[in-house]
Amino acid sequence: MAGPALMLFNTMGRRKEPFMPLEAGRVGMYTCGPTVYNYAHIGNLRTYIFEDLLRRTLEYNGFAVRHVMNITDVGHLTSDADTGEDKMEEGARREGRSIWEIAAFYTEAFRRDIARLNILPPAVWCRATDHIAEQIELVRRLEEKGYAYRLPDGVYFDTSRFPDYGRLAMLDVEGLMAGARVRPVEGKRSPADFALWKLTPPGVKRQMEWDSPWGRGFPGWHIECSAMAMKYLGETFDIHAGGVDHINVHHTNEIAQAECATGKKFVRYWLHGEFLVMEKDKMSKSAGNFVTLQTLIDRGFDPLDYRYLCLTAHYRSQLVFRWESLEAARSARRSLLERIHGPGAAGVEAPEAAAAAAGSAAGGRAGADAGREAVRGDGEVPVRGDRAERYAARFLEAVNDDLNIPAALAVAWELARDSGIPAGGKKRLLLDFDRVFGLRLDIPPQEEPGAEIPAGVKELADRREEARRSRNWKEADALRAEIAKLGYRVEDTPSGPRISRV
Repeated sequence: MAGPALMLFNTMGRRKEPFMPLEAGRVGMYTCGPTVYNYAHIGNLRTYIFEDLLRRTLEYNGFAVRHVMNITDVGHLTSDADTGEDKMEEGARREGRSIWEIAAFYTEAFRRDIARLNILPPAVWCRATDHIAEQIELVRRLEEKGYAYRLPDGVYFDTSRFPDYGRLAMLDVEGLMAGARVRPVEGKRSPADFALWKLTPPGVKRQMEWDSPWGRGFPGWHIECSAMAMKYLGETFDIHAGGVDHINVHHTNEIAQAECATGKKFVRYWLHGEFLVMEKDKMSKSAGNFVTLQTLIDRGFDPLDYRYLCLTAHYRSQLVFRWESLEAARSARRSLLERIHGPGAAGVEAPEAAAAAAGSAAGGRAGADAGREAVRGDGEVPVRGDRAERYAARFLEAVNDDLNIPAALAVAWELARDSGIPAGGKKRLLLDFDRVFGLRLDIPPQEEPGAEIPAGVKELADRREEARRSRNWKEADALRAEIAKLGYRVEDTPSGPRISRV
């Protein structure tokens, strides 16, 4: 597609750069996936929506994207200081189930959540426990090259051997790491050094452990992403994305491991999405402000209402979550659907509502300014051909400006209310824009939640619940699949199973 160059903000260097892939027309992209010891909260899911918008924008520009996402099901300790319990062990103890059961259950829950948000699935899902051999081999290479040393509790990466350690974070390494790791492992040469392989303590039997050249144990958290990314995308690839919380430690350590093992540049473009915050605090499981997608559904929202809310703030701006902002997003999304499909769309309060939602949700001036800028004028794109072509050019200019989705959304609203464009052409163009938005604008407004569920579906759901209570997970999964074939989904909530039409 001809048009303005795609510009992306590269965290490595903190500047926008024109995107040029290693191979013409093809992009290798790795995104950090969930640690499957609990449900993803909506703050986590904001990051996956950002990464989906990135992928959709790349594909909108004509690139073929090979997207790889990991599932962390071992090795992620409760402390970045390489101490504490594995989060998977913690989750298993909390629920009285095995780690393997916990991993399977929350992996399925995550995949269900991203499907409900219309997030495109990756080409490759890779679980850490399926790639133990690759991780052991990467640690062995690092040790052979002198970048690793052994301690009684495991094998550690020697950050002093890598002069560029910490350049992604652009912070003083000693000050950063000493402050972040207040309880360092005894014997570490530097507070910044991190675990490559952890040994099972004598007399302890873990649910997940493997034999290795250093003894029985399990991989450190960071090694999995380096090993799996290089397995599926090569030793150097185009894009690595994740949340801003990964910059200082996880992604910094990925770079060190990979580049010391290969002697090559690991990733060419690093992109990071900002936090979702509850008023003034980052949303997190440990902080107790833990809202899941199911929480929104139980309060009557469609998952795509939340997706719309995320579109109103730039991915590099914090997004403040308020229930009233989500209600505004629901209203705006429904109005847009009515503008496309319904006869009563003439009264839609279009771009002003979209801009106001952007300003409210972004929690600051940047979001509101982005919305107003795209609404108020013709932009800098000169008129070429008809009005629809101008809208298409402005939309592409917005998304190619480092995924300025709030501006692109406001362009869509201006198009939706433009009476000078025939309805058919307007609809086609809005659906073309939805290749990036992912709002399923091609589907007319559906029936409200709570519609009558067929008796046969209810019976299958009751049988599945009995199977779950007796811990017959295989039977429960089979019944879920049978329910899905009938066009319904069943979701497990604290108050019991919830059935809804797909």
